[in-house]
Amino acid sequence: MSRRRTSALLAALIISSAAPVLLPATPASAAACSSYPNWVAGKSYATGDVVRYTDGKAYIAEHDNPGYDPTISTWYWEPYACDGGQTPVGDFVVSEAQFNQMFPGRNGFYTYSGLTAALSAYPGFANTGSDTTKKQEAAAFLANVSHETGGLVYVVEQNQANYPHYCDWSQPYGCPAGQAAYYGRGPIQLSWNFNYKAAGDALGIDLLNNPWLVERDSAVAWKTGLWYWNTQTGPGTMTPHNAMVNGAGFGQTIRSINGSLECDGKNPAQVQSRVDSYRRFAQILGVDPGGSLYC
Repeated sequence: MSRRRTSALLAALIISSAAPVLLPATPASAAACSSYPNWVAGKSYATGDVVRYTDGKAYIAEHDNPGYDPTISTWYWEPYACDGGQTPVGDFVVSEAQFNQMFPGRNGFYTYSGLTAALSAYPGFANTGSDTTKKQEAAAFLANVSHETGGLVYVVEQNQANYPHYCDWSQPYGCPAGQAAYYGRGPIQLSWNFNYKAAGDALGIDLLNNPWLVERDSAVAWKTGLWYWNTQTGPGTMTPHNAMVNGAGFGQTIRSINGSLECDGKNPAQVQSRVDSYRRFAQILGVDPGGSLYC
């Protein structure tokens, strides 16, 4: 079994209430933000505190935190318009109606608002290159997510007997949440203590000690999926994001997500399932899927 991926194991249905998440604001100009105190690394901040970052832009603390970097820890901080108002982010290339068409039987946990709230963590996702490339990447991500979760139905891994297997005690930080706490969760089924640690560090969220956030907060769940998509190569040679924006094709996203179990003829039926979803989602978005669909 792949240490990074658990796609062969579908998740059990857990219906959770997604915590409300504010859409990020458009950063104000540096001059308008001069009245706010400078952000200081390592200084404790409370929810509602507004700081001026080193680039002159302002950020508001959405959650208490011990001085995380506002441009990295996007769950704890949101850009702030210095006149006190907040404005919505730009349009995602997938509309809510298209999202609902793609996932007609989805679990209510996987909200469209949770997905759009998570986009601020990786602003280059589905927002790089031509309109065609943006739509192809969105379709590719959602197609792989659909395969991992049975159409956004499953939130956590189904086979509970596997739960204790995802603790690597050779890591110096161990498994503080418990031996059986790091099972697959979320749209890309994040698993293993080292992946929770890495994702949490990147997102500014303590997922090592509180992995349950991934099954309780829709935006956090989506952010872990985007973390893997945008930063991890898995058994492949490139991130799925780079595969789509650099023209390598959908097949390389499969390789990076679960290539060790599916590619090179290991499980052609699973590969075909992903490709079929990608083609269908590309059609919904009105875009050609491009070539190199298989791995």
